[in-house]
Amino acid sequence: MDIDRFSVPTPTRAPTGSTNAYLVGEILLDPAARTDALDAAAERATHVAVTHTHPDHVGALAHYADSRTVWALSGHADRFESATGVSPDETFSEGDRLAGLTVLETPGHAPDHVAFSTGTAVLCGDLAMAEGSVFVGGEDADMAAYLDSLHRLHELDPRTIYPGHGDPIEVPQRRLDWLIDHRLERERRVLRAVEAGNETIAAIRDAAYEKDLAGVEDLAALTVEAHLKQLASEGEIEWDGERARP
Repeated sequence: MDIDRFSVPTPTRAPTGSTNAYLVGEILLDPAARTDALDAAAERATHVAVTHTHPDHVGALAHYADSRTVWALSGHADRFESATGVSPDETFSEGDRLAGLTVLETPGHAPDHVAFSTGTAVLCGDLAMAEGSVFVGGEDADMAAYLDSLHRLHELDPRTIYPGHGDPIEVPQRRLDWLIDHRLERERRVLRAVEAGNETIAAIRDAAYEKDLAGVEDLAALTVEAHLKQLASEGEIEWDGERARP
C-alpha cells in the first residue's frame, strides 16, 4: 500500500515546525493545514481520519470533510467535533479495518490517540518521532498509558513507522527502545528529585533535567507533572497537585 507524506507548516511546538499529513490509499490522515500538494492528493481520498485531535493535526480537516467520509474514534466523537467543527460520519474502534488500515488505540499523548497499521508499516501520530522525545503532559496526558502504547507498538514490530512530525523511522525497534528507556530514565530522575526533598514542580524539574530548558520550561514542567501523577498512582510518592513527598 502506497504511503504519501506531506509536511505542512503548522503552529506546532514540535522541532520540525510542521505536521505530516498522509494519503494512504483512499484515506487522508491528519490534514493539519492546506497546501497545493495536499489539495491535489486529497482529490483521491474518499475517507478522512486523524491520529488525535490536537490542533496541529486537525487544522484543515473541515476543508477536506466535504464529499468524504469523516471518521473519529468511538467514544470521542464530541471531542472530535469540538476540535474540528465537524461531526463525524462514522466511528471506529480498536481492531477495525478502515479501507485497508487496521486501527490501533494508542492513548497517552492524548486520550483519543490512535495509530493505523498497513501490516508492515504503522502511521503513529505523536506516539514516536525519529529525533527527540514526544511531549506527554497537560490535561490530556497519561504517562502510564503512553508507555503501554510504546510497548505495544514495539511488540507489533513494524518495518517502518511514519510519525506525525519529521522523517520516517526506518529502524523502529531501536528507536522505540530509546524512547522507552528515555521516558523511564526521566521517571527515575523525577523520583530521585522528590526523594532528595524537592516538592514543587519547578524544583523537581530543575533537579530532574540536566540540560538547558530555555524556551521549553513550560513543557518540561508539564512532563514532570505527568510523571508525578504516574508515580503517585503507583504508590511511589505522595502528590496533592502542588507538592510531592516521598
